[in-house]
Amino acid sequence: MGIRQWNVIVLPIAEKQLEAISDQRVQKRLRASLKRLERDPEEGKPLGHELAGYRSVRAVGQRYRIIYRIEEERVLVVVVTVGIRRDGDKKDVFEVAKRLARQGLLDLEDLE
Repeated sequence: MGIRQWNVIVLPIAEKQLEAISDQRVQKRLRASLKRLERDPEEGKPLGHELAGYRSVRAVGQRYRIIYRIEEERVLVVVVTVGIRRDGDKKDVFEVAKRLARQGLLDLEDLE
């Protein structure tokens, strides 16, 4: 059996977050991390509480996080948010993801 190739979809909100990063080297490294998810989406750590069902992978020297979910039946990785880990800050990537989830903005149906 060969290596399974996953489709990675970046939600528009996550793409905007990625494009807002002014350092092109950081952006390039984040995109490389996204590419790795095509081969190994299980690489990330499962999240709990409000973000149960999502995973987080560290990127760019541990400072950035990519938050995503895996849809096994569709062989799909859905990237919902990308950003810096700033514990206790309202702009922290996990806080942003929680707010978006509460607002119902992390659903793939928005793309379809």
